[in-house]
Amino acid sequence: MEYSTYGRHIVVDFWGVDFGLLNNIDFLQEIMKDAGEKCLATVLSVAYEKFDPNGGTVIIILSESHLSIHTYPEKGFAAIDCYTCGKKTEPNKAINYLIEMLKPKATYTKTLIRGLNKIEVMD
Repeated sequence: MEYSTYGRHIVVDFWGVDFGLLNNIDFLQEIMKDAGEKCLATVLSVAYEKFDPNGGTVIIILSESHLSIHTYPEKGFAAIDCYTCGKKTEPNKAINYLIEMLKPKATYTKTLIRGLNKIEVMD
């Protein structure tokens, strides 16, 4: 099997997200796994950490790369990263699903095109 170096890397800040959603590690694992599947990627494993007193990190290892979320419930903030290699995946579908599930009041997004001997930023 030949692998492409072409990839899309979407980095998103979510603001104004409900504390309870961002502090629920079981919910976050579920929606992150679902997001990986919705973007047509192959989910290989899930790693997570719940922090004390609040917040958490969930990392989804994909055959095509990764999807991650780091939450700061006390600030209503989540940092999300979706990097997928190849052209069969649709990382925007993962991000749109997470917007639907977390309902942020504001989002700030950068999309990078990687693996072309340079990094292209697409806004």
